[in-house]
Amino acid sequence: MARERRKARNGRVIKNTMDKTVVVAVEWRRRHLLYKKSIRRVTKFYVHDGQNLCRIGDLVHIEETRPISRLKRWRVER
Repeated sequence: MARERRKARNGRVIKNTMDKTVVVAVEWRRRHLLYKKSIRRVTKFYVHDGQNLCRIGDLVHIEETRPISRLKRWRVER
């Protein structure tokens, strides 16, 4: 059986004040259907950082995982 692929994203750490948790902003662009202008969207993810290594401004690779808490469903991949 093939192993199921997990979602992965690249983003920037915008908050690290919580213990073992960081907030990562993932930016994505989409073209407006009518005006054809590129629209920038930002999605925030609560990400598990078990060793508290991430600092504000770091570029990180995150991967989907099982639910860790009420909001955390992602973890930092090294």
